[in-house]
Amino acid sequence: MNISSEIVSPCISVCKIDLKTGFCLGCWRTRDEIKEWASADTTARLEILGELKKRKKLADFGARRKTRRRG
Repeated sequence: MNISSEIVSPCISVCKIDLKTGFCLGCWRTRDEIKEWASADTTARLEILGELKKRKKLADFGARRKTRRRG
């Protein structure tokens, strides 16, 4: 067994691509990243996982607009 096969896919079986972002709503990968996962080596898989963390962080915190409401 090679090491890259030990890195589990981030897929959670919610496979729907957001047309605005191009990311899967379940795993946050792009179509190309999803297609390449099976043949990707350890380095490529770790890079993809790193990108997913950044995307989630932006979606959860950085991409939100601040409210204009007053306390």
